[in-house]
Amino acid sequence: MHEYGIVASLVERVAQEATPRRARVHRLHVAIGELAGVDVELLQTAYETFRPATVCAEADLAVRVVAAAWTCPGCARALAPGAPLQCPVCGRPARLAAGDEIVLERIELEVPDV
Repeated sequence: MHEYGIVASLVERVAQEATPRRARVHRLHVAIGELAGVDVELLQTAYETFRPATVCAEADLAVRVVAAAWTCPGCARALAPGAPLQCPVCGRPARLAAGDEIVLERIELEVPDV
């Protein structure tokens, strides 16, 4: 279950941003590609299990699933979902343009007044 490893890395990265600022973390926004090999439900369960006693103890996790998108590397034509992975115009093999990412997009923090 590599979702726990992903969550551990995610919380570590958030701590790198929040700790020096003495910030309270409210929400994390993460984009997960549908081809990233991550089970979103398991990721959310892992997050709920892992977050106590971390900088994310009170933070919600918002996950946005990114659909797979394929394009032609030659003519940049987008291929329709479910279409053969070959450009219908020039015949070149398609390239994955989106859908395999795991990205921490945004951290919502509350920074104390200085």
